[in-house]
This record gives sequence, structure tokens and C-alpha cells, in this order.
Amino acid sequence: MTISIIGAGPGGLTCARILQKHGIPVTVYDRDPHPLARNQGGNLDLHANDGQFALREAGLLDEFYALARPEGQEMRKLDANGRLLEHHVPAEGELFKPEIDRGQLRGLLLDSLEPGTVRWGSVLERVDLPGRLRFADGTTVETDLVIGADGAWSRVRPAVSAAVPEYSGFTFLEAWFDDVENAHPELAALVGQGGATAADGDRCLFAQRNSGDHIRVYIIQRLPADWVGSRGTSQIRAHLLDAFSGWSPSMLRMITENDGPYVDRPLYVLPVPHAWEHTPSVTLLGDAAHLMPPLGVGVNLAMLDACELALALAGSASLGEAVAVYEKTMLPRSEEFARRLENGVAGLLEVD
Repeated sequence: MTISIIGAGPGGLTCARILQKHGIPVTVYDRDPHPLARNQGGNLDLHANDGQFALREAGLLDEFYALARPEGQEMRKLDANGRLLEHHVPAEGELFKPEIDRGQLRGLLLDSLEPGTVRWGSVLERVDLPGRLRFADGTTVETDLVIGADGAWSRVRPAVSAAVPEYSGFTFLEAWFDDVENAHPELAALVGQGGATAADGDRCLFAQRNSGDHIRVYIIQRLPADWVGSRGTSQIRAHLLDAFSGWSPSMLRMITENDGPYVDRPLYVLPVPHAWEHTPSVTLLGDAAHLMPPLGVGVNLAMLDACELALALAGSASLGEAVAVYEKTMLPRSEEFARRLENGVAGLLEVD
């Protein structure tokens, strides 16, 4: 049998790794020209009962612990004046959800695969059933099973589902801070070793310590999806200063002293529930299957999906049977989580 995974993110690579551990050949196709083509994003907290479970099945848990940051489990809740309201300091040896940079996790998974597993620069245009991959360069590939692990704007999803992501009404504007202990010591002290959040009922700041002495701040607001438009950095900053005018100078550092431009990330979600008619030759995992708000669940569910699908493929008599076994568990689980998180971003803005 030939298995093709579209997307070399944590979900797709986890699935490929576990399949190869069970002696099952697999090819991963990714649109990026090479693995370092773009920044992979901020930290991920991998939970013991899903993300770490998948890494254990992949034989990579010890390597993960060597890279992870247990101190990143520290969480601070602040008010708009920077006063500490709540503070969680992880206990010694606490490993329920240690942090790891997304790029480090991707590198760990890539290095675990057989050489040549990932075909970089493969831009998928569509999937023709039962299993023909059509790429932008005109090439086609015939495959027995297509696994869509290609995220929010999946090119695999239309083969089984007409659902498209919908704008949630919220946007995460990302600001980066480099060399924070030297260049931004006040911000470093305010955030600590993990994350810090503050809200005023209408807007929220979430700051996240990354490895390499970096901090990312996510400025969370209810705004139209296209609100940034043609605004430049100075215009965006002026808008933010007006919106956050009642916040203290110490907190405003998170939106005025960033290094480089802002990155706008409007939040899209898939309808709930999202399901599709069983197709033996195509299935989905991660955001391609159940795009939800980024509240610490997404990558963990993607890796759990990947693990369960790979194990089903290793233990079933046919591809169709394996896909059915996987979807029977994955679809209701993803609906449960999606319903739980439907108002999760709005909750971030609330003041207790």
C-alpha cells in the first residue's frame, strides 16, 4: 500500500514517524521549499495524555524532555496595571505540559524520519478520488491513502467535506521581542519563565516566553478580519495605544517596544460539528479536520490523531478498516473539544 501525508507539521510528521516505526512506508509532501523556509511560530505545551503520549509511541519522549522547558509551565495572571493576581509555579519535576518551541519539535520529528521521507516544494492543488494527488507543477501521484495534515486551509479537505473555515471575530496580533534579558529586562521580569496574561473585558495581552531569550506577545481583540489593511507598523501601534489607553506604562511595553513588524493572525474555525462521509482512501487530522481556537489543544489533538491513525493502520486488515476505526474515535472527540472551546477566546478577555 502507498500512503501519502500532505503537510509536514507536527501532526503529519508524528504520523509518518509512527508508521515507519511499524515498518509501513510513507511519503510526506509539503509546500515549503525546505524545512527552514519560514518561522514555525511560538511555543507549544505538550500534554502528558495526548501530545506526550504520541511522542512515547513515536519513541521520542526522552528526546522531547531534553529539549523541553518545564519552567515554561509557570503562568501569571496580571491586571491592566501589571499587578500580579494569580501565579502558578510548576513543582520540581512537574512534566504535565512542558513547553517546546514549535521549530524544535518539528526538527525533532524530521530528524527521526528515514532520509527522503519529506518531499519539499510539493504544492498540492487538489485530490481526485479515489487517490490521485495533483500538484501545482503539473505532476500527479497515485496513492492508496491520502492523509490531510495540511492545516486550516487544507487542500485535501475538499475531497471529503465542503466545510470551510469561518472567521471567529477575534484576531491575535503577534509582537516579537528579542534578547529580552538585555534589551527588554522589565518585560522579561514581568512575564517570567512561562506565560503572562492580562485582560480588561474588551481586550487581552498574552505574553509567552520562548527559548533563545525571546518573548512573543499576542494582542487579542474583537476586530474585523481585515482590520490591519494597509496600516504600517506606526499606524498599528497608534491604534493599539488608543485601544489600550487605560493600561499602565509597564503593560504597554508589550505593544510598543516590539522588535520588527506586527504579524496579524485572524482566528478562523471550522463549523461544529465537522464530519464527513467515510471515504476509505482519504482522511484528515489536526486543523484540517477540526480547526479550533489556539488555546493549548490544537497541536496535542493533531499529534493524538496522528498516533491513533498510524496505530490503526498498523493493526488493521485494510486501509478502509483502519480509517473507519480512527474516525470513529477522532470525530466525536474533536466535536467535544470544539464545543468546549467555542467561547474560549471570549473568556480570555473577561475580568474575574
